[in-house]
Amino acid sequence: MQSEIIYTPEGVLRHPVGLLREMRRDLLGSREIAWRLMRRDISAQYRQSFFGFAWAFLPPLAMGMAFTLANNAKLINIGETDLPYTFYVMFNTILWQTFVEALNAPVNAVTGAKPLLARINLPREAIVLAKLGEVCFNFAIKLVLVVALFAWFRIEVGWTTFLAPFALLILILFGTCLGLLLAPFGGLYEDILKGLPLATNLWLFLTPVIYPVPEGGGAFATIIRLNPVTPLLVTTRELATAADSVSEPVRFVAVSLLTLFGLGVAWVIYRLAMPFVVERVSS
Repeated sequence: MQSEIIYTPEGVLRHPVGLLREMRRDLLGSREIAWRLMRRDISAQYRQSFFGFAWAFLPPLAMGMAFTLANNAKLINIGETDLPYTFYVMFNTILWQTFVEALNAPVNAVTGAKPLLARINLPREAIVLAKLGEVCFNFAIKLVLVVALFAWFRIEVGWTTFLAPFALLILILFGTCLGLLLAPFGGLYEDILKGLPLATNLWLFLTPVIYPVPEGGGAFATIIRLNPVTPLLVTTRELATAADSVSEPVRFVAVSLLTLFGLGVAWVIYRLAMPFVVERVSS
C-alpha cells in the first residue's frame, strides 16, 4: 500500500514528535536507495581514474615524505614526537583526509544530486548516506596502508587500539555535522563548494597533523587547543598506537557530546532547508 503525503502550511516544528517520526522513517527508508547510489558513485569514481585505488595512498605518502625530508634538512623545526615522524605525519594525514571527506560528503551529495532531487521525490537522507558510505569505503582502502605503516615502523598495539574506531567515528560524525549545516547553502551557491578546499587547507595547518600540539602558552598554541578537531584526531591516534595515556580526555568528551548534539540539530536544519533548495533548483 502506497503511503500518502499531505502538505500543509503549518510549520513542522510545531509538532516535533511527528517530525522525529518522519526523520526516523525516512532514514530507515533511505538504506536501499543509499546503497544503490553509493555503488554507482564508487564504481564511477574508480572506473574513471587511471590510478584507481592508489589515490587513497598517494596523499599521505606524499605528505609523509615531503615533511620528513623538510624536517631532516632542518627547513622546518617540528620538535620531538612520540612516534617516528614519517609514521606520525602519514597516520595523521589519513585521519585528516577522512575528516575532510566527511565534511565534504553532504555538500557534494546535495550539489551532485540537484538534477535528481528536482525530478524525483526521494528521502533527502539517502544522498547523504550514500556519500558517507563512500567515506567509509575509502577509509577501508586506507586501512591497508595503515596496517603496512604499523608493520614497517613496528608500532605496538594494545587493548586501546580496539577503542580507536569509536574515536574515529566521532571524528567522522563531526565532519558530517558541519557538512550538513553547509549542504543547503552548497546547493544554492557554488561558492561553498569552491571555498571548502581553501578553508580545509588553512584548517590543516591549525591542526596538529604535521606537528605535535604546542606546549606552553601563546596565541598559536591557544588556537590549536581550541580547534575542535585537535582532541578528536589526537585521541584517535593515541588510542590506535596504544599510547601510555590519552592527553586530552576532557576536551575529547566535550567535543564528542557537542558533536552528537550538533548532529541532531544539523539534521533537523538540513531537513527543513532542503525543500526550499529543491524549489529553487526546480524553478
